[in-house]
Amino acid sequence: MSFPTLAFVDLETTGATATADRITEIGIVEVDAEGVREWSCLVNPGTPISGFIERLTGISNAMVAKAPPFEEVAAEVRARLDGRLFIAHNARFDYGFLKNEFKRAGHDFRATVLCTVKLSRKLFPQHARHNLDSLIERHDLTVSSRHRALGDARLIHQFWNRVQAEIAPELLDETVRKLTARPSLPANLDPAAIDDLPDGAGVYLFYGENDLPLYVGKSKELKKRVLSHFAADHAAAREMNLAQQVRRIECIETGGEIGALLKEAALIKQLQPIHNRTLRRNDDLCFWQLVEERAGEWRPQLLPASELGCRQQEQLFGPFKSAREAKRTLTELAKEHRLCHALLGLEKVKPGKPCFAHQLQQCKGACVGREPVSFHSARLMAALGRQRLEPWPFAGPAWLREGDELHLIDHWRHLGTAHSEADLYALLETAPPAFDRDSYRILLKALDRMTPLAASLANEAAEAN
Repeated sequence: MSFPTLAFVDLETTGATATADRITEIGIVEVDAEGVREWSCLVNPGTPISGFIERLTGISNAMVAKAPPFEEVAAEVRARLDGRLFIAHNARFDYGFLKNEFKRAGHDFRATVLCTVKLSRKLFPQHARHNLDSLIERHDLTVSSRHRALGDARLIHQFWNRVQAEIAPELLDETVRKLTARPSLPANLDPAAIDDLPDGAGVYLFYGENDLPLYVGKSKELKKRVLSHFAADHAAAREMNLAQQVRRIECIETGGEIGALLKEAALIKQLQPIHNRTLRRNDDLCFWQLVEERAGEWRPQLLPASELGCRQQEQLFGPFKSAREAKRTLTELAKEHRLCHALLGLEKVKPGKPCFAHQLQQCKGACVGREPVSFHSARLMAALGRQRLEPWPFAGPAWLREGDELHLIDHWRHLGTAHSEADLYALLETAPPAFDRDSYRILLKALDRMTPLAASLANEAAEAN
């Protein structure tokens, strides 16, 4: 068994987010035919190190003040890693940070990556924990300087040596091969497109020949979800058909799942991808609105969603995909609850004459005065109860924070997404979008996370005084 060129890598950083935090120290143990070499370097992150991180790693702001920024050591780091199997504990973390630092420095960095957390889980499934401290205890590893880059890189190297001594070469070879195998990709898709996929939440778009939109999807783990499409292409005809057509992938990152759901719904309506079967644009959306003609006497009127004002949400039931669906639903409710088709507007009869349902004994007789219209109205409201549009609970707009994003909502309309409070208020100046059924359903589930904008303004005023 042969693993000729290896690089055991560990980083110390200012935090846990590769796109926002920065590297403070790099440790690399190189292994090849010439032997074992160690290298480490402090890195000036260009941003303050918190007290928590300083206590954890022992790396202070003073220690990195005169250290080189990453761009000054990028060439040397690249030279030490190029062509080697990149081995790290929780490798997504270290590899992600390095890719982002190289990108900021204007370089593209890619490597074949082996995660020792995953390796430990595969080789020792009888154990529940596979963090570095657990490996130290379980495999009797020698600790030199824990939570420092080179010290932890040495631990990963020691673990590798223990594994080689304890595990049959054929099993280790097969396990490493599976963990480092490139995913199965469509023939017309550039493999580099997969390396650049983000790991977090957002929306992904598949484009075909001539940049035709094929499919829009969302996920809390974009890269994992995109790869799942191609991993399943042999098992499902629909997935195989989609995979064969993909030429380009685009990703839009969001602060979390709500933002991803809203963006997915909006993009599907905008682009009309040929493989999306749900969330399509529907310009015929409508409601039943109960209008009080006389005291206690309510009649349903069909209200197109396009005519629904932001403040006009009283006695609304729906939404329905079309007027046909709305009338079918009302007809079914009339039959179930013995409502009058004439009073519902489903049938035209002369005043005082019975509706056809009454002649079949399926109406309690409101059309001929046998049931007070007010009673009929009360029964109609009860019958429509499950279809009722949830009233907007705030006096005005509300906002919802998700990661570094702020979503502004008014009467179930998503007005937009901002990254600062100043931008949030600027959204109030834009024209509100039309009511959207999918956005309503998404936002309804997130209601408990919303804060009225008026309360935010009141808090600001109180602080100013």
